[in-house]
Amino acid sequence: MTTTLERRTDEQSLSRLQRQHGRALFGFLLGLTYGDRQRAEDLLQETLLRAWKHPEALESDHDSMRPWLFTVGRRLAIDARRARMVRPAEVGPEVLDQAPQHEDGSDRSVAALDVREALRTLSREHREVLVQIYFRGASVSEAAEALGIPVGTVKSRTYYALRALKAVMPGYGPAVPAAGYGPAVPARLAA
Repeated sequence: MTTTLERRTDEQSLSRLQRQHGRALFGFLLGLTYGDRQRAEDLLQETLLRAWKHPEALESDHDSMRPWLFTVGRRLAIDARRARMVRPAEVGPEVLDQAPQHEDGSDRSVAALDVREALRTLSREHREVLVQIYFRGASVSEAAEALGIPVGTVKSRTYYALRALKAVMPGYGPAVPAAGYGPAVPARLAA
């Protein structure tokens, strides 16, 4: 099977075509693109590429190549517009910033698993205090009464239990004050 080389417009003819009709064609395309210089330049290049690929159009007996160039440019502009109309509109960052944020809960689920694993590393006494205060929402005095220990012991166990959790849970961010109580809880634990 033999292949034939496709004929192309020679460089001098294409350069002459650009000099004679390029400015007028660009102005025409600029109007078709509503003043969008970038699109007009792209269409101009594509039109000249078509002229390069089709030397038979330049060899015709027409007085001017301008009507052919304008027709090709107009058809390319129409095709480009149709292609843009089919494609969904592009969304800028300002629209995305205003979009409602929906939390999927996966971060909370992962954090809950991490907390459960970390709680297993604590002593039974420390774990009981944290369960009373942070998971059941008991006050210090309510936790002391439920566990049958003094209020001061609840406070100290809570402090040391939180320090131990922080040590086994790196990467959970800075500590934040616990609601209604002095000791801090890692930020993702407080959520």
